[in-house]
Amino acid sequence: MDQVKWGIIGCGDVTEVKSGPAFNKVPNSELVAVMRRDAQKAADYALRHKVPVWYSDADALINDPNVNAIYVATPPDTHAEYAIRAMRAGKPVYVEKPMALNAAECEAMNRVSTETGVPLFVAFYRRALPYFLKVKELIDQNVIGDIRCVTIQLHQQPATAEKQDQPNWRVSPEVSGGGLFHDLASHQFDFLEYALGPIKRATGIARNQAGLYAADDIVMANFAFESGVLGTGSWCFTVNKEQRIDQTQLIGSKGKITFCFFEKFTIRVETDTGLDEYSIPFPEHVQQPLIDLVVKDLRGVGKSTSTGETAARINYILDQITGR
Repeated sequence: MDQVKWGIIGCGDVTEVKSGPAFNKVPNSELVAVMRRDAQKAADYALRHKVPVWYSDADALINDPNVNAIYVATPPDTHAEYAIRAMRAGKPVYVEKPMALNAAECEAMNRVSTETGVPLFVAFYRRALPYFLKVKELIDQNVIGDIRCVTIQLHQQPATAEKQDQPNWRVSPEVSGGGLFHDLASHQFDFLEYALGPIKRATGIARNQAGLYAADDIVMANFAFESGVLGTGSWCFTVNKEQRIDQTQLIGSKGKITFCFFEKFTIRVETDTGLDEYSIPFPEHVQQPLIDLVVKDLRGVGKSTSTGETAARINYILDQITGR
C-alpha cells in the first residue's frame, strides 16, 4: 500500500482520543470512513472528527472501495466476526484487545489470516510506547542482572457503572470474554511476553466475591516463562480507594525495577549503586506509536510485533488462569 485508508467498525469511546485521531496523524495514513450501528452516533462521530463517510452497516464499510484497511473497535464478542469478514474481503485488520472472546476464536481469526494472506494486527499498544520501551531497554541492558521473578498487583475500587443493574459490558462475560481481568491483564501479559519471552505455563484461581456483576472480580495467578523466570499476580476490583494499587516489579540478581501499567509514569530502578527514576508520560493518543508501526508494516517499510499470532497466546494465558 502507498496510502493506508482506514475504516473503523465501532467508533465508540476508545476511538475518541486513544486511537481514532491517530490514524490521520501517522504519515501515509488516513481515516476515511467510520461505522456504528446507531446511525446518529456514527454521523456525530464523523462530523466531530471530520471523517468524510459514515455507515450504520458493517458490510457497507467493509465493501467500501475507498477503504483498504479496517480497525475493529467493537467489544470482544464481535471481534472475530468482523475481522474474519474484513480479511475475507482482502482488507488488513487492526483489532482491539483482548483479541477475541477466547483462544478458540483467536485461532479461527489467525487461520483466516493465513489462508487469505491478509495481515492481522492487535492493539496491544504498550509494545510501542516510550515508557514501556524504556522498561524493556533496562531489562535488555541487564541493569538489574538476571531476572528472577515478576510480581503484579492491580487492585481497584468498583466504578459506578459496575454497581448498576445493567453494568458496563467489560464485566459481562458474554460480551467481554471474562471481566476486568481479561480487559486489563491482557495488556500486562502481552508486554511481559514481549519483554521477557513466552510464558509456557499459567495457573490461577478466579472468583466473584462481591456479587456486583457476573464476571470474576478477583484473580490470583502463578506463571512461568520459558526462560525460567517465575511470576505471580493478584487482581482485585472490589477494594476501597485507599487500597488501590497498580504496581509491577521485576526482581533481578542485582536489583529491582518497579513500574505501573495504567496509572503512573515513573519507572524506579533500585540497585546496590542507588536509585534511578525515569518519568515518561504517555502521548496524547496512546495508540499512535503502534498504529505508525502497523502502517509501516502494511507499506512494506517496517514491522509491527503486535500480530494475531502473538495476541492469541495472551487469550490462551487468560483462559488458563481463569479456567474459562
